[in-house]
Formats: sequence, C-alpha cells, structure tokens
Amino acid sequence: MAQLHVEAEGVAQAAPEAVWELVANANRYQQWGPWNASGYQDPAGQAADAAGVIRWMRYGRTTTVEKVLEAEPARRLVYTVVKGIPVRNYRAEVTLPPEGEGTRIRWSASWDRTLPGRIVHRKLRTMYPDIVGRLIAAAEHGVQPVQT
Repeated sequence: MAQLHVEAEGVAQAAPEAVWELVANANRYQQWGPWNASGYQDPAGQAADAAGVIRWMRYGRTTTVEKVLEAEPARRLVYTVVKGIPVRNYRAEVTLPPEGEGTRIRWSASWDRTLPGRIVHRKLRTMYPDIVGRLIAAAEHGVQPVQT
C-alpha cells in the first residue's frame, strides 16, 4: 500500500544530548510542545527512552499512545502509534546528528494511505514544523514547566 509522509527539520544551537533530553522524555513533551499533557503508561523497571516503552500525548481531545521501537541516546528515536490518531502502520523517526556546534533535528513519519490517514496527513503537515520549531526553541533557551 502507498504511504503518506511528513517531515520537518531544523538546526538547534544545542548539543545532541540537550535535544535528546527533550525528545526522549515524554513527561517533558507538554512543557515544550503543543500537547496538553504527556507521560508514560507504567514504565516501571524501564528507562524512559528504552525500546518497548509506551508513552502518551494529549492534543486537544485526542490522546495518542506510542511505543518506542528503537532508541540510540542522543542520536535516534523510532516509534509507532499504538492508538489515538486513526493511522495504520505509522512509523516515525527522530534523528539528531551533530551539525557544527549544534544539532540537526529531523522528525519524519510515514503511514498507510487510507482515508483517515489522509485526514491526519493534512494536520501533521502543519504540526511537524511547529513541533520541530518548538523543540529548537526549548533546546536553545531552556524549558519552563507548564503551570497546571
């Protein structure tokens, strides 16, 4: 089946380790990204960024649950959507190669071309650049906790 794809990229003037701390820790997503809330489903005994960890993010009324498939600290995170947004065979990858004294951030995802997937594609085409822009700002300027 044909795939839909979204991708955004930019450069943060921050070390890959600093960017990784934001990308790999789902508890912090609500501090820097467009999500209302975020966290983990029972990560007991697992590192927060380990393969197999289940994490969640709430955007508006939709809670998306993701499973980390691969994690290379300060380099690469690969995950899939378990439930939430109506996509099939969703696979996303965040890569963090060093660039000069900073980090190139590339966040991309692909999933099956279904009718619900095409609707999601319209939204994610605008969300991914926003997410990467917010991640760059947070990595460069620090993150202030969201007041709840």
